[in-house]
Amino acid sequence: MININQLCDYIITKISASGETMSNLKLQKLAYYADAWYLAFFDEKLVDEGFQAWIHGPVSRAIYNRFSSTKSLYSDITIADCTPGFDLSSIPAAAAAHIDGVLEVYGAFSGAQLEDMTHKEEPWIKAREGYRPSARCEVVIDRNITRDFYRSRLN
Repeated sequence: MININQLCDYIITKISASGETMSNLKLQKLAYYADAWYLAFFDEKLVDEGFQAWIHGPVSRAIYNRFSSTKSLYSDITIADCTPGFDLSSIPAAAAAHIDGVLEVYGAFSGAQLEDMTHKEEPWIKAREGYRPSARCEVVIDRNITRDFYRSRLN
């Protein structure tokens, strides 16, 4: 398991190197998908943080707090936003390979496209049951539901 900020820095570094642009919204969704698919493949958490079912899709409170004073939801996130001294090699090889695979599939989508995708998926929908579409919700998305949902998509 890795720290959520390590995952965040890894994604920022890789997306920046690929030439794709990334918003705060996109970063949140890529982090979510990395963790969700890790659960599906390995039945283990990738990160030490859960994701909450916010209006705009799954959100890590820690990533939100990290950027809340300097970035809006649609602000660009660049390599300059990485933790000083972050090194890609600090991520274990198996985790890095997994994250790279997720970025290959989801990295070209915009934040809005990724948000739309999560809004059609059971883990976010179930966590928001009983909430109006515009209502604030900080319910943590159930990891078991997440694991089972994405695992079912493997078959």
